[in-house]
Amino acid sequence: MNLDDIMKMASNVQQQMTDLQAGLDDVEVEGASGGGLVKIKASAKGRIIGVSIDNSLMQPSEKTMLEDLVAAAINDARAKADNVAADKMSEVTRGMSLPPGFTLPG
Repeated sequence: MNLDDIMKMASNVQQQMTDLQAGLDDVEVEGASGGGLVKIKASAKGRIIGVSIDNSLMQPSEKTMLEDLVAAAINDARAKADNVAADKMSEVTRGMSLPPGFTLPG
């Protein structure tokens, strides 16, 4: 494999990664906390799409717990989004044999 082949391969992978990044906004994940009482729907790119809060938590005495559950559900959704994005990225680069020290932008 010569340098031209490596550069061509890198260019193709870079385009695939760009396309994949654009498509991550169409993939949805759902984070939850409190046994599903709070749910956050997000794109795999990390954009929050929606929030669902069980009616039982809509009491002033539950305010602090609700805030904690919302934060936990957002973090759960973000972790799932990161996992989906990493899985998709690894699909693009799987099986590639790059020279030592050569990394792809991303």
